[in-house]
Amino acid sequence: MADSDDRGGRGGGRYYRKPRTDPFEADKSLKIDYKDVELLKRFLTPEGKIRPRRQTGVNAKNQRKLARAIKRARHVALLSFTDETLD
Repeated sequence: MADSDDRGGRGGGRYYRKPRTDPFEADKSLKIDYKDVELLKRFLTPEGKIRPRRQTGVNAKNQRKLARAIKRARHVALLSFTDETLD
């Protein structure tokens, strides 16, 4: 179990997650808006699902705003509900 000591954890973890910073807190010029489709696409998977906080590093308050903006953009047809391809 020497390799578990190298990570600095308790030894039971599978990987070490680097702490992420909230992009909306780091860059104050970024605003969450349903009309900014290019920004919203950064927080979607290729299948069209909303990425979780642990992947994006967005804090809880901004994640709720982001999800609401994505849902509004989908409702007014600025974003699709699913991916673009039909398999």
